[in-house]
Amino acid sequence: MYQPAENRYENAEKLYARCGKSGLKLPKVSLGFWHNFGDTSPLGNMKAMCRTAFDCGITHFDLANNYGPEPGSAETNLGRILREDFQGYRDELIISTKAGYEMWPGPYGDFGSRKYLLASLDQSLKRLGLEYVDIFYHHRMDPATPLEETMGALAQAVRSGKALYVGLSNYDGPTLEKAEAILREERVPFLINQNRYSIFDRTIEKNGLKETAVRLGKGIIAFSPLAQGLLTDRYIHGIPEDSRVRTDGRFLKESAISEETIGKILALREIAAARGQTLAEMALSWILKDGEVTSVLIGASRPAQILENLKAVENTEFTEEELTSINRISL
Repeated sequence: MYQPAENRYENAEKLYARCGKSGLKLPKVSLGFWHNFGDTSPLGNMKAMCRTAFDCGITHFDLANNYGPEPGSAETNLGRILREDFQGYRDELIISTKAGYEMWPGPYGDFGSRKYLLASLDQSLKRLGLEYVDIFYHHRMDPATPLEETMGALAQAVRSGKALYVGLSNYDGPTLEKAEAILREERVPFLINQNRYSIFDRTIEKNGLKETAVRLGKGIIAFSPLAQGLLTDRYIHGIPEDSRVRTDGRFLKESAISEETIGKILALREIAAARGQTLAEMALSWILKDGEVTSVLIGASRPAQILENLKAVENTEFTEEELTSINRISL
């Protein structure tokens, strides 16, 4: 069913990067399950995307407890795919999941309490049909729960054998530094931060996350690297009726697609063309340019998109002139 292992990993030197100063390598392009692996997606297409990714050496599948729709369905669907299509390949895969956003009603299904995180992990493992996940993240900062409690829950997840490593998602630099000190004291293998990052969203450069993660030797994995599709050709001729703006306006609103934004997209597209890349390829390459981001999370809706996005690893070097032009256009 799958390519021989020597074919899957023939470009390993180009495709994989060490996660911070840890012993773990991740593919520079990882497959995210945020939008297109819920109950509204055809199972056959989900399977085809997972097979295509794996055959190309994308060994990291990223989930969270609330990915769907409905919440939990992405984990349930991957559990079925692992059972039906990936028997015997578990040790070639990195499976990550998270808890931190609202998952069930009542006071124990949200944020960062010990009860929520450990209960959620048990539920995730049941949906996935796994004994452990490779990475378990706290999904967002919780201003009301002591950081020691949240980090202690992550430590317990590792000590119980239900997670091999832990990560933090949507943290800022100062909170990351405090959390890292607690986890280091607990001798917990904390290795990665997951944050939104793109040419259009430089938040981690402004809030200290990127600098702090690099200084502490931690990896970074970027989600929404294409700015919910803005950094593609998707919207340059108007808003398609089947686009995310029309079908799910929670994360990309019509108001974001202004004439000014389209002008920026077209200008960036010209730089990409001069580099021999599509805009999407350049946007992914830009994130990987300095080696400080370990991996980018792509949210594909069909196998062909995965193959297209993988081309980004072939050219991640930028001239100073290109970087200056990208900043002038986007900032």
